[in-house]
Order: sequence, then structure tokens, then C-alpha cells
Amino acid sequence: MTLAAAVTLLAVALLAVPGPVDAARRLGALDRPAAPSRPRSRRPTPRDPWREAGAWDELAACLRAGLPLDVAVRAVADSAPVPTAQALVRVADLVALGADPAEAWAPALDEPSTARLARAARRSARSGAAVADVAVTVAADVRAEAAEAVAARAERAGVLVAGPLGLCFLPAFLALGIAPVVIGLASPLLERT
Repeated sequence: MTLAAAVTLLAVALLAVPGPVDAARRLGALDRPAAPSRPRSRRPTPRDPWREAGAWDELAACLRAGLPLDVAVRAVADSAPVPTAQALVRVADLVALGADPAEAWAPALDEPSTARLARAARRSARSGAAVADVAVTVAADVRAEAAEAVAARAERAGVLVAGPLGLCFLPAFLALGIAPVVIGLASPLLERT
């Protein structure tokens, strides 16, 4: 047997080992181009207030370091959550094109995570306050709201735990605490009759 015949026989054997249907499918897959992959449906990601507050702190740091507004906003968009990043990129594009601050921040008003910063930035453009100070204030507000939400969930969990505990301990308290006392008080009365 020649070397070429042995290699051919080995290749056919390897294709046939998993099964003839698999071999035919694999051979057919070599001839046709790969099918385009279907886009996966994306579920909206939940809002992450800690990441959002970090983005606003990053914006303040960039602005205080002397970066122009459009460059600073674009730098923050790289680390911000997706909806926030999309709104910030539109703002950066408008600022880079020289749009009026009220017009430039308009796309950010539609996104809930950037609306507060957009309103404050539009006001600061009119009043002359620094956008960095506004970003720090917004970051502090977002953190405070997140801390309040966490505390509220913890308090709610405490209330929800009280129900099952009450259902477990109340019968035991009645059976071991109240019933013996009642039986003890009632037994002399029952003996007299």
C-alpha cells in the first residue's frame, strides 16, 4: 500500500467514525460558506447607579485635567453603561461640531441616566458654572439615591422575614407558653364541677 492510499484510507475512516450523516454534513460544510449568525436579542441591562456615578466622577476628573468637553465626554462614554454611552457620544459629536450647549445636550435629555447631568450642564452653560462641579454633584446624588434604595430593600427584607418567623414561632408560643397556663388555670375549675 502506498503512502497516499494509506492517508486517503485514514481520512475516510476518520470521517466515517462518528457516522455517515456527520461525515456528509462535515464534507458539505466545507463546500458552502458559513451561514450568517443570527443577531441575539438583547435584554435591556438593569441600571447600575454605582457605575453611572463613577462615570460622572470620571467626567469631572477629565474636565478638571483640562480636556475639552467633547473629548472628556467621549472618554467617559467608553466606560459608561451602553444607553448612557450612546447618549454621551451624541453629545460629544454635537459639541465637537460647535453646537450650542442647549442643543448639544438635548440628546442626553432623552436618556434617564444622563438627563440630570444634561439639565445641569445646560444651566451651567448659561450661568458659567463649571460642568465638572455639576458632574460631581450628580455623581453624589446618584450614589445617595442608590444607598437609599439599598437601605429600603434591606428594610423591606426585614419586614418580609417577620411574617414566616411569626408563622413558625406563634404556634410554638401558643402550644408551649399559653396553653399550659390556660390548662393550669382551668384544671382547678374543672375539678370543682
